Amino acid sequence: MVNSLLRYNEPLNNSEIDFLRKKVGGERKQYYKIYSMLMILSFLVPFAGAWYRAAGGVANAFSPLRYFGFTAFLLFLSSLAVGLSYRLYLRKVFWDLKAHTKTIELSHIVRKQFMPQNNSYHFYIDSPNRLSIEVSQDDFYHMDEGDEVSIEYTTHAKIFLGYF
Repeated sequence: MVNSLLRYNEPLNNSEIDFLRKKVGGERKQYYKIYSMLMILSFLVPFAGAWYRAAGGVANAFSPLRYFGFTAFLLFLSSLAVGLSYRLYLRKVFWDLKAHTKTIELSHIVRKQFMPQNNSYHFYIDSPNRLSIEVSQDDFYHMDEGDEVSIEYTTHAKIFLGYF
């Protein structure tokens, strides 16, 4: 068996575009929630630190310069972390929505595995983008190791869309 990798692009269908739009909407809400929590913590942590210093008997525990300086530092750090995460992960989904393409890759089944913990069936494949895929019970019993299976994923974000 030759392990030649066959890949090509096709346009996304409407249900896949809707799936990606819902994913973007949900993840944007998550980023907003996380950033909101980090902003609140950026104001509360320096305040708690001032109370801790005051309980320790420090004379100038509630220094406005120290409070706003530390708050600004925490806000900058939070903004940087959330911004980089957004840029690295969610922006690729936007590229997929703009390009309207998905990648279809021909892979071979390397190993079959039944997971009794959650009653699921998996194929381990030789794809560089995906280690395993969950399959239906019928496909699990009708396909053998070495058979070809095609997987679909978004071109930029590599979000798994399905197999056939």
